[in-house]
Order: sequence, then structure tokens, then C-alpha cells
Amino acid sequence: MPITVGHDTAKTRKTLTVGDQSIAYYSIPAATEAGLGDFSNLPAALKVVLENMLRFEDDKTVTVDDIKAFAEWGANGGKNPREIAYRPARVLMQDFTGVPAVVDLAAMRDGLVALGGDPEKINPLNPVDLVIDHSVMIDEFGNPRAFQMNVDREYERNMERYTFLKWGQSAFNNFRVVPPGTGICHQVNLEYLAQTVWTDADQNGEQVAYPDTLVGTDSHTTMVNGAAVLGWGVGGIEAEAAMLGQPISMLIPEVIGFELTGSMVEGTTGTDLVLKVVEMLRAKGVVGKFVEFYGEGLDRLPLADRATIANMAPEYGATCGFFPIDNETLRYLRNTGRDEDRIALVEAYAKENGFWRGADYAPVYTDTLHLDMGTIVPAISGPKRPQDFVALTDGQKAFRKEMEETFKRPMGKEVAVEGEDYTMESGKVVIASITSCTNTSNPYVMIGAGLVARKARALGLNRKPWVKTSLAPGSQVVSAYLEAAELQDDLDAIGFNLVGYGCTTCIGNSGPIQEEISKAIADGDLVATSVLSGNRNFEGRISPDVRANYLASPPLVVAYALAGTLDINLAEDAIGTDKDGNDVFLKDIWPTSQEVAELVEATVTREAFQTKYADVFKGDEKWQSVETTDQKTYDWPPTSTYVQNPPYFQGMSPEPGVITNIEGAKVLALLGDMITTDHISPAGAFKESTPAGRYLTERQVAPREFNSYGSRRGNHEIMMRGTFANIRIKNEMLDGVEGGYTKGPDGEQTSIFDAAMAHQENGTPLVIFGGEQYGAGSSRDWAAKGTALLGVKAVIAESFERIHRSNLVGMGVIPFEFTGGDTRKSLGLTGDETVSISGLDTIQPLQEVPCTITKGDGTVHEIMLKCRIDTAIEIEYIEHGGVLHYVLRNLASAA
Repeated sequence: MPITVGHDTAKTRKTLTVGDQSIAYYSIPAATEAGLGDFSNLPAALKVVLENMLRFEDDKTVTVDDIKAFAEWGANGGKNPREIAYRPARVLMQDFTGVPAVVDLAAMRDGLVALGGDPEKINPLNPVDLVIDHSVMIDEFGNPRAFQMNVDREYERNMERYTFLKWGQSAFNNFRVVPPGTGICHQVNLEYLAQTVWTDADQNGEQVAYPDTLVGTDSHTTMVNGAAVLGWGVGGIEAEAAMLGQPISMLIPEVIGFELTGSMVEGTTGTDLVLKVVEMLRAKGVVGKFVEFYGEGLDRLPLADRATIANMAPEYGATCGFFPIDNETLRYLRNTGRDEDRIALVEAYAKENGFWRGADYAPVYTDTLHLDMGTIVPAISGPKRPQDFVALTDGQKAFRKEMEETFKRPMGKEVAVEGEDYTMESGKVVIASITSCTNTSNPYVMIGAGLVARKARALGLNRKPWVKTSLAPGSQVVSAYLEAAELQDDLDAIGFNLVGYGCTTCIGNSGPIQEEISKAIADGDLVATSVLSGNRNFEGRISPDVRANYLASPPLVVAYALAGTLDINLAEDAIGTDKDGNDVFLKDIWPTSQEVAELVEATVTREAFQTKYADVFKGDEKWQSVETTDQKTYDWPPTSTYVQNPPYFQGMSPEPGVITNIEGAKVLALLGDMITTDHISPAGAFKESTPAGRYLTERQVAPREFNSYGSRRGNHEIMMRGTFANIRIKNEMLDGVEGGYTKGPDGEQTSIFDAAMAHQENGTPLVIFGGEQYGAGSSRDWAAKGTALLGVKAVIAESFERIHRSNLVGMGVIPFEFTGGDTRKSLGLTGDETVSISGLDTIQPLQEVPCTITKGDGTVHEIMLKCRIDTAIEIEYIEHGGVLHYVLRNLASAA
């Protein structure tokens, strides 16, 4: 986006000389000299936002008072929740969330034409990179053909989507696509796209330096915070608005300081550290807040470990987990192939503008925590939440407790597997996957996994035959250094063959397990388990055959594949026997820190990064052969089951409406605590018997070609039918029923989709009730889009996760929170109630409004709800029916 310079911003605009290069920048010390306030004690994460205010002060969305508010933040002990307009430098997307975003942009072009406007006005103003990483599924594994066969199936399944994305690449300005088979968007961002300090030309052609910032349509965009790049996940709706020049409305956040001291001890990994961090921050409560890591422990924490911690910010609930610029940042930029001139600029800019973490770095924080890294122990997390930390020594005990208390199933029940000489029982690991950018971006744990495989292979150990093993790195660089270290052969030997470069198991693309094993699990009603090096283990996410999912470091994933069960004390019990029949323990195959460090030093090279990213946008022959058109509007294929023109803008009036009160709404679902966006809009596979399955069957799509919900997010008909369709979701309107079911208008059990359509036909508005942390997890916009398309006007919960609340508003659905200690339980709600909410026609941000709940027997509850329309601009979004409608009308009126 061009940078506008005027008389106000000119007083903070300075020139920085780096070597023989002179470049303009906006100086925070100069802002202090200009009398705007003392900003010296701000955390680096907040200074990034402050610099954004200085740079866009003349943009009419930023005022001098907005800038002064940051000085007040420091003076007030880290609190001043003023609404500000923030503009990130760029946008990152992946294909699951990116396809619907490009669908929306294409639909907006059609909508603008209908309103008499120029379709080419719908164009990203900021750079947008979309990385295709969510589509590869693990159909084939454990053999040398796995990678190529999975790639072939990926193209067979997704050609319609890839044709559409390639059209978007040519139709839209400022929009690039990283083809399939390259890597995971966050790892590609960290290793290649991110610059830490960004540069761009202003309207006069003069280069300006400023902090690299972004938003992404994936919650784990936060990973790049490890390289001092401020970024976080937003829904596709909010990202599209940012692309089109709309600032992100936000409150100046609180910043929690997390002090790290000490050093990691022998036998522990960055994964163990992050699992403890997640547990601590979830207990602290950091939803909607920035977390910044500081302390002398950072001097001994590699950037790869920092990125792992930053990646899991959504799991601890924070907006971001930020690490300031220091010498380690520079080392990483150099080692990953960044230009030396850029590295020099990063150092000079950071020191000149107050972003550098030196020995004297001691900002004010809203609150602080402390962790001595020397206390970290090997750990896993599960069975269904990332914050459920379990020390490895307690793993077996914890699993048995879960079996008794959570799953309510006995241990020891064995079920024969047809055609096999082993049985299945609860606790057995059926999926062991080295996956996800969270850990595959970290060469220390990846080399560690390879060394575990090497030592196990040498002793004659192998994966248990019921374990589906896979290796899905986040970038091709990982394969380069595993091969250079000759560790890929060892991983192959025990079943961890390369299956693809993408998210795979971490997002539910684990593919089918052996049919006979699946049948044994179902017949015995067993609790099968998975172990993955990912960031999420929510119910129903990893595989429909697996109830208990555990997060672990890549070396531990290998170890559990060898053991084949969670019903083991992996720290003490034998995991197998060697070629001579001797017991083998974890300590026998676990590498030392020195072994790992020496191999990392020898094989993870600057040249590997430069080589693998040299043609990152080119793609393989398959991608190059994808044919598309050069039309400026999309020719929607009427028979496509992947990409359809959504209904959001069809028949849209030139003027917005008004917010009206909700009268006589019925309850679509009554949900509990920690309802995640996976519960609301699952990403994985679905069956013929589901509403989505029936829709495809009616269109002659064979079940083998169903693919997944995530891959079909370009088709609103599929996604509406998939909303609230997670196989593990529990609607409290029904007793003991799992899955996407509710009561229809006639009081009989039916699917959520069918009930919603029946209510729509009757003209009845709908509400959802929920508990705490409603909307936790992914940034997926379809959790809000699907809610809106089902006819839901309000979601009433005890608390909301940040991204989903914003997404609901962005789709015109109003979020409300209970007040005064009221909950769905204290009110005795059953789902048979009628709900009316008034005061919306005069609503103000964060206002409390009256709600009348009338029960089936005529009993009436009058309660107050807090409306979570948080800012003034969000009121306008609701009036327009959503943020995209707001943007589209503004573009049409400016024509």
C-alpha cells in the first residue's frame, strides 16, 4: 500500500543510513521529541503497533490522540484499551481458508458489477501470498511410493480448486500462489517470505523501512513472531478487508511478559518447553492479549525453539507470542539465506528505533510470568486439549485415568483384527505422525527424530504393525538436511517415509487407517490413540477412528510408534527388544544434545535454503500444466462441487440496513465449554449419511471422491451442511447424542442443517448458546460463515475466543456474553426456549442489553447480556450485514 506523507508524519520521518544505503523510516524517539509522549518503556511488540500509528497518522483513521494513547499505556502500567486502526504490511493465506477468501473476492467483483462498479477495483492493495499446503492427504504411507502417489491423488481431488486459484493469481494484482508440494505456509513464511524489517516505496518513489507485519487466514500465523515479525491469525473475512485497504479495528492490547531463565537440560526439547508454556498461559488467561518473551534465557534459546513457542499462541489463547529482535534473529536470517543488506538493515533499524533486545531491555508489562527452562521435563499433551500437559513419566497413569474418567471404558479389552496375528485394545497407537510446521520447522527436533530412528534401526526395532506412520515436513529444506545427514534412510526403515509437504495429520488429513483395524476399533468401542508432532489434538480432528490424541516432539512420535501404545511408562518401561532379545529402553535410543547439535551445524546450511527457495513460485510440471483463463470475473462452473458463487452479495441493496432487535428466536444448539472451530466447522472427512455426503451423492460424486470439508470450502452448500457437524460435538438439547444433531421445529431429532432450513422456511430466527472459550482453535471463517448461513442471528456464551468473535461480527452475527453469573446451566436451559433480545436498535460498543428467555412451560427469565460488538466500526459492519458488504458498498459509492 502506498505510504502517504504529510505535515504531521513528516516530523517523525527520518533517514537511516546503512552501509551505502539511505532509507526513510518513522522514528519513535522522534515522536517523543515532538511531544507526543514517552514511549521508551513500551514492549517491542507494542512498539511495532505504535510505529504503524506514526506511519499512517495522515490516513484519517489514525489521530495524534491514538499515538499519545501508547504513552498513556506505559504510564498506566500496561493498560489503555483504546480503539485503534491498524494496517499490516501483508497477508498470508493457505488453501483451506484461502480458497473461500478468493471465492469471496471473485463474488465481490460480480457484486460490484451489479452495483454499477468496475470489477478491477476489487484487488489486494497489500501483498498477498497463498501457500497450498492443506490439501495433501495420507492415502499411501510406509513405502518409497508414498510421496508421489499422495501428490497424484492430491491433484486428482483438487484440480477444480487449483484451476480457480491459478485464475486468481492472474486475475488479481499483488497476489501470489506457492504451489502444492512446497511446504506449509507458516514455515515458508518463516524461512523465506518474512524479512523482519519490510521495505516499500511511498507515493514519491522513496523507499521506507518499517517492521514486517502481517495477518494470516490461519491461526498459526503467529509462528513468525519467533523472528520478531508481528503477525496473527484472522478469519478470511477480516483478511479480505485488510487486503482491500480496510484497517483492522482493534483495542490497544495488554502485553503479558513471559520471562525465560536458565537452560534446557539434557534429554528435553523445544516441544517439551512449549507444552509447559501452553499450560501456564492457559492457566493465566491471555485471550485477546499479546505475550512477549524476555529474559536471559533467550540468550540460549535458538530461533527454531522460539518459533515453536510462537506457533502455539492460539493454543495458549494469546493474540501473539512475540520475541524481540536480537543477535539470534540476525543469525537465523543469515542462516536461512536472507540478503546481507537486509540483515544489516534489520540490525540498524532495530537499534535506532528501539526494537533491539539488549542486556538493558526492561520494558513495562501489564503482568508477568516466569519459567526456569532448567525445570522442563519430557512431556506429551492430551488427550483432547493442547494445554493438558502430561510429564512423560506420568503418561501411562494419566492415560488410564482418562480411560476411567473421560472415556468411561475399561482397560484390557482385546478385539481380534481380521487377517492379522495381533489384537486391538484401548490405548494402542494407530497413527504416529511427524507433521506440522510447529515442529518440522525446528531442525533440532527433526534431527533428533532421525537419530532415534537410526539407533532403533541399528538395534533391530521397528514400528508396530498397527501403527500408521508418516513424515510430512513443512518445507523441502527439511528433506535436504535429513538426506544430507543420511537420516532419511533410517526413518524410511521404520516406516516414516516422506508422504508430502503439507499439514496432513495436524489438520485431519491423516487418511484412512487399515480397514480391518478400523472395524476392530468400532466393534470393540475402543479408545484408539494418535501421537503427532502438531499443535492441536481436539476431539474428532485427527481421525474418525481415534478418540485420544496426544501432542509430542518428533523424537517421541518415533518412540511411540515403536512402542505402539499409550498404555506404557515410556520413560521407564521397555519399548521393545533388540535382535538378541534384550529389552530396549527409551534411553538406549535417545540422542544427546551434542549429537543433535553437531548434525544440525553440519547439515542445516544457508545454501540449502537458497537452493530450495530459488523457484518457490514455479511449481512442478503438474502445477505448470494447470490451465486457466485471463478473465477479470470468474466464469463459475455450474456443475462444480468445489467452487460455487456464494449468496452473500446477490441482490444486495446499495444502502445498508439497520440493526434490529431479535424477536422470538429458537435455539439451534445448546453447547458446552471449549467449543472449538473444529466443532463448529470440521475440516476432515465426512460420510455418505451426513447432509454434505447426501448433497454430493445426489450429484453423482462417489464417496471415494468426497475429499474433506476443508477442501470444499469454496462451496457454501457443502459448508452449510458441515456446520456444527463434528462427529464428537454434543448438543445438550439431546441426551447422550454425539454429532451434528438437534431438535427440529416439530421437536424431533434431526440434523442441525435440516432443522435450520426448516426454521428458515418458517421465518424463525435462531440463536446458539455456549459455555466458556466459545470458538477456540483455528481462525477458519467458515465457523462464522456457516453459522450465518444457517440463519443464526446471535451466539450467547460465557466467553469467546478472539478470532471467532471477530469472524461472527464480520458475518453479521452478533456475539453476546452472559453477565451477573448467569450461564446456560444456572438458567436451566434445555433448548426448548424462545429468546428475544432488545436494545440493539440503539446499540453502542460493549453495551449491556436485556434478554427475555421464555421456557416451554411459560417460565420467563429476564437477564442482561453484554453485547460483544467491541468497536464503533463493528457496529457499521453489523448494519451492512458484514464487513465485506461494508467494503463493497464503499467501493461502489466511490465509483
